[in-house]
Amino acid sequence: MKVKATVMDEQAMERALTRISYEIIERNKGTHDLAIVGIQRRGTTLAKRVAEKIEKVEGKPVPLGIVDITLYRDDLSMLSEHPVINGTDISFSVEGKIVVLVDDVLYTGRTARAAMDALMEFGRPKAIQLAVLVDRGHRELPIAADFRGKNIPTSKSELVNVMVDEFDGENKVTISEGVNADV
Repeated sequence: MKVKATVMDEQAMERALTRISYEIIERNKGTHDLAIVGIQRRGTTLAKRVAEKIEKVEGKPVPLGIVDITLYRDDLSMLSEHPVINGTDISFSVEGKIVVLVDDVLYTGRTARAAMDALMEFGRPKAIQLAVLVDRGHRELPIAADFRGKNIPTSKSELVNVMVDEFDGENKVTISEGVNADV
């Protein structure tokens, strides 16, 4: 996989996550009834960072959860016969909450739809909002991010690679050429 460009370095990612955190606070007039849920895998890391930034600004923690969308994917039958389940951990009630789903890249919208389906298994939130580090376009479903770090127009043949310390040993976003199987 040949990297064509680095579109966000560590500092750019940090600034984007800080801005997203402030926008979440502003849009929701604080943190009352707010919860953050990261979409497995890299969305969980980004969600944790956003929740930490919100806590630093507001002075109190925000409920933080993790959702695994594997069993809610519309292409599950095309995946491996034994898909890897990373686990969902939502240890608070979503009833009446404003839940901000956090993911690394918004592409077709199918991951966000699957995350909403999975979240609804836990109850009926007051609202669901979507925060993404990168919005790359090419939507197949009528889904838009409420909060985005960066719009990066791409071709369908390009890959957007979000790297985070916890999984990749570095923080950056790159674009590479390749057949994209991500949704």
